Amino acid sequence: MFAVSAARFSPDDPISALDLGERPDPIAKDGWVTVDVKAASLNHHDLWSLRGVGLKAEQLPMILGCDAAGVDEDGNEVIVHAVIGDPEWKGDETFDPRRSLLSERYQGTIAEKVVVPRRNLVPKPAQLSWEEAACLPTAWLTAYRMLFTRAGISPGATILVQGAGGGVATALISLGRAAGMRVWASSRDEAKRERALALGADQVFESGARLPERVDAVFETVGKATWSHSVKALKPGGTIVISGATTGDAPPAELTRIFFLQLSVVGSTMGSRDELERLAQFMATAGVKPLIDTIVPLREARDGFAKMHSGDLFGKVVFTVD
Repeated sequence: MFAVSAARFSPDDPISALDLGERPDPIAKDGWVTVDVKAASLNHHDLWSLRGVGLKAEQLPMILGCDAAGVDEDGNEVIVHAVIGDPEWKGDETFDPRRSLLSERYQGTIAEKVVVPRRNLVPKPAQLSWEEAACLPTAWLTAYRMLFTRAGISPGATILVQGAGGGVATALISLGRAAGMRVWASSRDEAKRERALALGADQVFESGARLPERVDAVFETVGKATWSHSVKALKPGGTIVISGATTGDAPPAELTRIFFLQLSVVGSTMGSRDELERLAQFMATAGVKPLIDTIVPLREARDGFAKMHSGDLFGKVVFTVD
């Protein structure tokens, strides 16, 4: 089968570490199934893998990719859940200390075939295309969990999404809008602010700008560059939900403000298989569609990786399999 792999590590030039070519077809062990991939989407996790983060040299070559939609061995149209938990673990697999992601311990999804535990398959709603469904398992699932599981807010709340443009941020804007929240978004890039408005944000602001009023919750994936602004943007009793720190994780902690205003700082990582199923159904029912920046044939995947590496994205990069 054709696959896209990390052949080596290159911290400074991750695209040079890519290998596109034939790999042996995967063999499903007991309890696992083979999925013929129809579409797979790209995440920053894949670029970090090429830099050597989270992988060891003895694991190479490693097929990249966490997200896919395709057809299982019984002909069912499915979405692949990327979190692989311990078979003995009970409950939410994101809390399993032995959990992993596809493309970490197990070969990933940017290939013509992938094998996963049978329990990791979620039905694909007919309302979603292959490309749209392939966007859900990482960025959109992360946004769903942040918004509906971890934030503790309700329809009508005002939220601030920092760094509008990334996959999680654009998902938060769309999901928050569909759920009846007042969505504000920030970006240092004027074009991305305009696109956030078109996506459904009620108002947009330059990064760090003074807001008209304080908000109920802030959603953080940026980290150091926006942290102080996020803390100062909250109402007393408000919540920051953080799932990433792309600009670093060592800002001033703002502890005095946090305790005095009784703010909550909540971490959030990925999502469960059940949340992925609920997300897919919510999107089908509400008519929400993932924002896709670029669709690239699998055999031209290097172009998609290069586009993400350049930072010139608003939405997801998706690879399609003929």
